[in-house]
Amino acid sequence: MRISAKADYAVRAVIELAAAPEGASLSAREIAAAQDIPQNFLENILAELRRAGIVHTHRGPGGGSSLAQPASAITVGEILRAIDGPLAAVRDLPPEQLVYEGTARHLPAVWCRVQSCLHELLDAVSVAALADGTAAAKI
Repeated sequence: MRISAKADYAVRAVIELAAAPEGASLSAREIAAAQDIPQNFLENILAELRRAGIVHTHRGPGGGSSLAQPASAITVGEILRAIDGPLAAVRDLPPEQLVYEGTARHLPAVWCRVQSCLHELLDAVSVAALADGTAAAKI
């Protein structure tokens, strides 16, 4: 599995929002500075996270971004899928749609297991656990 820079930035931005005081909004500038993420790139990522229902954005003075749901309900897997799509695609197809002939006919089962393992791990790690440092104990 390859984690894109965009997906890495998205997870880091959401963790930063989770660590903010409850009810606080952070500007893209604040998040970008705290996580060393290019601000223009981050603004596009925040828009995608908003469309996915992971963050809320607020305009105007005191505006910024905040989590759309509790940090304990947001998983790393959810963020990665919102940014990059399926966790384990093979040639842009879900593994369960693959059909190989001959000696490779059993390979799709391996790809399905890879997908299952990724979902199991990444959907078990919440943003709250990453923000408070307890994630390592859950892995």
